[in-house]
Amino acid sequence: MSGSAQSPVAISHIAFLTPGNYPDHHPLSGLEETLQLFTYGEELGYNGAWVRQRHLEHGVSSASTFLAAATQRTRKIELGTAVIQMGLESPFRLAEDLLTVDVLSSGRLNVGLSAGKPNHVELVGHSVFHGEWEQQDFSYDRVLALRENLSGRYFGDEETYIVSPGNRQRPRVQPPSPDLANRLWYGGGSLRSVQWAAENQFNLLIGNLTSGEDTDDYYQAQLTQLAHFQAHLPAGTTRKPRIAAGRVIIPTDSASATTRQRYRDFAASRYERTLTPQGPRRTLFSRDIVGSSEEILARLLQDPVLRQVDELRLELPYEFTVSEYRQILTDFITRIAPGLGWKP
Repeated sequence: MSGSAQSPVAISHIAFLTPGNYPDHHPLSGLEETLQLFTYGEELGYNGAWVRQRHLEHGVSSASTFLAAATQRTRKIELGTAVIQMGLESPFRLAEDLLTVDVLSSGRLNVGLSAGKPNHVELVGHSVFHGEWEQQDFSYDRVLALRENLSGRYFGDEETYIVSPGNRQRPRVQPPSPDLANRLWYGGGSLRSVQWAAENQFNLLIGNLTSGEDTDDYYQAQLTQLAHFQAHLPAGTTRKPRIAAGRVIIPTDSASATTRQRYRDFAASRYERTLTPQGPRRTLFSRDIVGSSEEILARLLQDPVLRQVDELRLELPYEFTVSEYRQILTDFITRIAPGLGWKP
């Protein structure tokens, strides 16, 4: 995961991230197709299958529930969610859900998290909290509370027990799977967030957008963040955090002529946002990478950020069809991944 900007690209772990979208009038169809996509990705040899968690949209709104189903459709592929906004979650109840999924998956779960004011809280805050949502704690402390609940710690002192029909035991969040606390990821997009993730030894997710704090260049911003992350890892760290970079990559090799044009139109509709920082937070977007496998591989081999990591997440676009997702996944893993150093 470390190295100079001139290091070769050497990706050993490839996952994909899907929105899990569905038509409003028939959510089952889209959710079922996404479960089948996880199975298909495992058959192709992907190392991980991740789903976005989105609220108030026609996508996966409860990642833990969806991934519980995915544990029964897959056997060895890592399962992940990116990212759960902790501001709308109970660190206790979410821990119970995630631990259950991890046990069902035999320890394959990875959990992406974020802190801060959640999206749409002005609309849903009164439905989530008993008091005024403005008074709630949306800080990193909520993320740390979740990790503590996942760790297997007991409540009370050594003499504290609970009694239920059939047993007497010390109370802790159930079911136990304490290693899950080491498979938590933070979605970093600023110097402050990557520093916090490093200091608290979270794995790091960086995606196709980031904050341009000292530069207008997307790649330079992420390189600075990666260096900042490495610089703030605690001295003597025994467990080296994982780092995964995300890119929107759309190979066209086996697509029809009509689909290829759709892909180009999609990228063109998003191109302007990549030219300058967007909004008050100066958000920088990377360009969608669309083209033949040879064209895409040439661009990825010149990506300075990919020279600093060994994990890549293929971020699938919103609102594509399942057949398009399958074509993208197939072309990428068979035609492009080997050129990045990846092996099945």
